[in-house]
Amino acid sequence: MPSAATRTALEALIGFDTTSRNSNLPLMDWAQDWLTSHGATCRRVYDATGTKANLWATFGPADVPGWVLSGHTDTVPVDGQDWSVDPFRLTERDGLFYGRGTCDMKGFIACCLGLAPVLGQTPLARPVHLALSYDEEVGCLGVRELLQMVMAEPVQPMACIVGEPTLMQVCIGHKTKRSLRATFTGTAGHSSRAPQFVNAVEYGARLIAHMQSIGVRLATKGLRDPLYDTPHSTAHVGTAHGGTALNIVPARFVTDFEFRVLTQEDADALVEEVRSFINDELLPEMQRTDPAAAVDLELTSFYPGLDTAVDAPVAVTARRLANRNDSIKVAFGTEGGLFHEMANIPTVVCGPGSIGQAHQADEFIAAAQLDACERFLRGIVEECL
Repeated sequence: MPSAATRTALEALIGFDTTSRNSNLPLMDWAQDWLTSHGATCRRVYDATGTKANLWATFGPADVPGWVLSGHTDTVPVDGQDWSVDPFRLTERDGLFYGRGTCDMKGFIACCLGLAPVLGQTPLARPVHLALSYDEEVGCLGVRELLQMVMAEPVQPMACIVGEPTLMQVCIGHKTKRSLRATFTGTAGHSSRAPQFVNAVEYGARLIAHMQSIGVRLATKGLRDPLYDTPHSTAHVGTAHGGTALNIVPARFVTDFEFRVLTQEDADALVEEVRSFINDELLPEMQRTDPAAAVDLELTSFYPGLDTAVDAPVAVTARRLANRNDSIKVAFGTEGGLFHEMANIPTVVCGPGSIGQAHQADEFIAAAQLDACERFLRGIVEECL
């Protein structure tokens, strides 16, 4: 079973509803009080509204490179999910801990906070930094501001562990993501005179078909990386909305879609391919019927991929501490790519729990996974002696 300190921290963390639409300041207040009571030096970086914050906590000397333990504090909503327990109250049953965020990723944060009593009493030769961020679930937004602060420091961290759920396997890579929204503006009219108007749904459907063709090409002719369970880049259409009635030519259509791309391929080139298809093929046709017709293509979120060498020191050390000989790559995104790309901090992803439990009703994490994470983190402390 996890330590009493980790259990206390997990119970407190789950009690805060930090769905991305909410403020995370009550959680940060609790975490900062906990950390400073055990000797950490803490700083915050707020968002523009002042209702959300990142927290950077340091144990040990600040004038030498050290390790970063990184986790996001926000969670996805519970709206529409059929929970058998209160999602914002920790429930223990048969060696499992239930609650929103137990797996993704308050379990890891709780293990880090549970380590605070040890860190505060250990004469560290290198620092251990805890990085807590906001709004990871809606595009890895908060950590970018945090990294700007870190990059301005005279001494940079030597390595980072992002504790997303990997069942404590050492993940050395994840895909790049580009999320987009296309809004088609046509002209409404009576469906009996349809050829005289611009049908936004029909042109949007052609974009969706084009996305499907790109996806087929990536799956059949694109690059491959066998460490991924889906070993190629992907194109995906997630939502499509348009029209009001069958007998009205629809004047508006909106679709959200994404690319998840191997780091060896160019994600921005795929975005430009879509933009060219819209500008060169769809728009000219639309505007021949109505010069006011338009398509707005918006990049709604993005983050870089992660591709750490299998023999990089951070990966070698992480595998040793996790008692593993293998490395994996994951399809889901993390803040790890930003730690590496923005701040040039060598990074791997390794945390307790299974991504299969993330974002689900009755989300849980196994006590055995928290135990394994605690052992791993104690190894990080030993690296800093």
